[in-house]
Amino acid sequence: MDFKTTLTLPKSSFRLNHSDSILCLGSCFAESVGKQLQKSGFDCLNNPFGVLYNPLSVIRALRAMQENKSYSKEDIFEYKGLYGSFDFHSSFSGREAEKVLEGIQTACSTSSSAFRSSTCLILSFGTAWAYELASGGPIVSNCHKLPASFFDRRRLSVGEMLEQTAGFFEELFRTRPKLKVLLTVSPIRHFKDGAHENTLSKAGLHLLVDELCSRFEQMVYFPAYELLMDDLRDYRFYEQDMIHPSAMAFQYIWERFGEFAFEKYTLEIIRQLEQIHKAMDHKPFRPDDEEYLRFIKKNIAALHLLGKRFPELNLEKERDFFESVLHSNASTC
Repeated sequence: MDFKTTLTLPKSSFRLNHSDSILCLGSCFAESVGKQLQKSGFDCLNNPFGVLYNPLSVIRALRAMQENKSYSKEDIFEYKGLYGSFDFHSSFSGREAEKVLEGIQTACSTSSSAFRSSTCLILSFGTAWAYELASGGPIVSNCHKLPASFFDRRRLSVGEMLEQTAGFFEELFRTRPKLKVLLTVSPIRHFKDGAHENTLSKAGLHLLVDELCSRFEQMVYFPAYELLMDDLRDYRFYEQDMIHPSAMAFQYIWERFGEFAFEKYTLEIIRQLEQIHKAMDHKPFRPDDEEYLRFIKKNIAALHLLGKRFPELNLEKERDFFESVLHSNASTC
């Protein structure tokens, strides 16, 4: 007897390997995927503007990267001595306007370079609810906890989201027809909008994604939302806030992502890197013991072999770690 629905993943020619250059943008879920990709040895830039919730903010960020936008003092605001940008997360805010401007410009320039060299975009849409400046300004990417009176809140229509997202990608694919784009609807629920409002919002996002994938052969949909809502379907797979997926749930979704996106040899690389990272986390009882030094040398040899087999891997961080341990032990002898 089955006590759960195991989701069958859609068949797709979409594949990722370690020669890909990946840009992750969007919700907290995109950030979690990006971190896991980085940990698994991929060249991945993760949410360089900070978390972005609605599709139009994602497109706004992509346009800024495409144009390598030059930000000026007119692009930042000041409230109670704190400066920030409505295009960026509050982590870019600060009390010195020049430093804030420098930080967002650096982020834009770095991400612009990564965008131009990327072979894959992973975009996760979190909500169709958006905030516009009450003064008649554009939709903001982050409210920075400013008073509600500063904004008008509304749910974006499918038509509005489709017009702007499809228009951007039609233009992009004309010059970059081989760019791969993976879309997800974030499984993280936005209950502060209300249960019914969250359902309407997610439904709008699903309709948007379905239409985009129908229009563009370069786009695929990965069902992260359905894996949590219909496959796992249990509150034990949520954090204590009953909104965010637990670590166990994310691990399950990540494993299913591997089935969807990775070839067998890519999965083998990831498995070997996981073993190396476990070795890096190992805390020896006697750091100067000969057995531990043999353990370190064994991992250096494994890294050398892995790098020789797959030269596209960047293993500098791992090599530096083990070499520093060897150097530290040699200097204490």
